[in-house]
Amino acid sequence: MVKGLYTAYTGMINEQHRMDVLTNNLANASTVGYKKEGATSQAFDEVLALKIKDTTDPAKVKPLGGISLGVKIGENYTDYSQGSLRETGNTYDIAISGTGFFSVEFRNKAGQTSTKYTRDGNFTLNKEGYLVTKDGDFVLGKNGRIKLDPLQTSVIDKNGNIYQNDTLVATLDITDFEDYNYLEHYGENYYQTVEGAREKNGEYQTISGYLEMSNMSVVQEMVNMISVSRAYETNQKIVQTYDSTLEIAANQLGKI
Repeated sequence: MVKGLYTAYTGMINEQHRMDVLTNNLANASTVGYKKEGATSQAFDEVLALKIKDTTDPAKVKPLGGISLGVKIGENYTDYSQGSLRETGNTYDIAISGTGFFSVEFRNKAGQTSTKYTRDGNFTLNKEGYLVTKDGDFVLGKNGRIKLDPLQTSVIDKNGNIYQNDTLVATLDITDFEDYNYLEHYGENYYQTVEGAREKNGEYQTISGYLEMSNMSVVQEMVNMISVSRAYETNQKIVQTYDSTLEIAANQLGKI
């Protein structure tokens, strides 16, 4: 009976984790380039229940059969599918249609720099003329940081080439990977690679004047939240039922 309480408890913990993932998706419904996440569940390995100190068994150990210990939280996953495009009219708002990520030079609080990757193409020029993200991180081209003349009109073609006065100034560094399982969230809408990541040439087009929006559906996430809430309430009622049964066993049957 106590095992039943634990099984229902693991179900509640799992549904709470799923709810956390769903609420994070909803919080980023309007975040440019956001890729929705999902949660998985795993079953605990079955164990063999044994009855010990059984005088009818010479070995004093009697098998009772296999039991399940409920559910445990699995790994989260990211859906990298294409999001919808929104027109902005700003030359330095760039969307990637296809696969790949913008490469960004990220500087942490300790002053250390590293390359991060993002689908958020909401860029602008800083006062020195460098192409930067909305947080001030440098957008990288094939030859490093991209510096443009703020007084000149820029044209960005589908291959990521940036022209000023009909002269090629820089080319955006669009990086793709063989297996996205070797990417992990870093924060600030960035991704970073883990050991084993391998780059490849992506199949993409860059579209100037557009931004890629989040690929999640608010309606679908709300439906999922209702389903998770009901599953949580079901496990909660199971706990309450077991609690009432244990109370009867302890306070009433014990008096007989």
